[in-house]
Amino acid sequence: MSQRLDKINELLKREISSFVQKEFEFKNALVTISDVQITDDLREGKVFVSVLGGNTDSVLEKLTQQKGAIQRFINKRTNLRCTPVLMFREDTSAERGVDMVNLLDEVAQLPTAPPEEEDEK
Repeated sequence: MSQRLDKINELLKREISSFVQKEFEFKNALVTISDVQITDDLREGKVFVSVLGGNTDSVLEKLTQQKGAIQRFINKRTNLRCTPVLMFREDTSAERGVDMVNLLDEVAQLPTAPPEEEDEK
């Protein structure tokens, strides 16, 4: 990915996070914008959302319903040629990370071969 796309992704992540924090209230849930991935032509973007302690489906539904307002906010705050159409997705990277750590713990407990003895010459 190019440096320009990385910078745009980070800018959009910051701006969307700011808007969600100020304008939305999610009861008993901590909502975090964990990543944004914009296509090369800057027309579409996936926004990955982490939800702790709440219903992920209701959070994604609420964000999707208000995506027009979020896109208008981005248009005002950024100097992009076109505002990307946003699609909100659940971020499952934390769950995958926990699964990977558990798998590595299981592998570490498997029996290993005895160490090889060095031949003395």
